[in-house]
Amino acid sequence: MTEQTTIYTDGACKGNPGPGGWGALLVYKGVERELWGGEPDTTNNRMELTAAIRGLAELKRPCDVLLVTDSEYVMRGIQEWLPNWKKRGWKTAAKQPVKNADLWQQLDEQVARHNVSWQWVRGHNGHPGNEHADMLANRGVVSAKHRTSV
Repeated sequence: MTEQTTIYTDGACKGNPGPGGWGALLVYKGVERELWGGEPDTTNNRMELTAAIRGLAELKRPCDVLLVTDSEYVMRGIQEWLPNWKKRGWKTAAKQPVKNADLWQQLDEQVARHNVSWQWVRGHNGHPGNEHADMLANRGVVSAKHRTSV
């Protein structure tokens, strides 16, 4: 059994759509690694997905991962909706294209590389890992805003 890596993820958006950021805090054997980034015109859901994708992609070999998110969209998507979307060729039950299918497909690829357990936490509720990821996501928003104003 390998040591478990914990990844705390969060997304943020100022306006929806608007400038957005994502953050991921990776913790392995007590060592923390911070990741963040942003986009000038995006949505909160896209940033939540990007945080999970980038956190998992950072792992260079297959790992046991606990991924902690405050996004019900990510949790329900990965656990409930994704299997049926794949069966229906990335269409919803209403036969509409899945929103953010590009990112869902990337997340599906990253999850397949690892043994991922998912945990949902209430956002902005004092959970240290989630608060840290939120701070990183907001750092990403700031970097995205600077790119749009230059």
